[in-house]
Amino acid sequence: MNKTEFVAAIAEQAGISKKDAEKAVKAFTDVVADELKKGGKVQLVGFGTFEVAERAAREGRNPQTGKAMPIAASKAPKFKAGKALKDMINA
Repeated sequence: MNKTEFVAAIAEQAGISKKDAEKAVKAFTDVVADELKKGGKVQLVGFGTFEVAERAAREGRNPQTGKAMPIAASKAPKFKAGKALKDMINA
């Protein structure tokens, strides 16, 4: 499912226009992104948690040459599914 299909499904499920659904989806993604930028997390009980995972600096290898090279520390967004979502998928 791509973004257009997602917006259409939200509009149909909520009984709102596609334009309003698109605004809602954009607002949701913006709020989650802003909170993760601040280092916080967004916890939606029954659905899951969006948080930031810290990756330490490490040494990797160039696959073409086999030469060691440094990989800088970084932060990555992470989603952990909640119990209710896992149960729904596995039912």
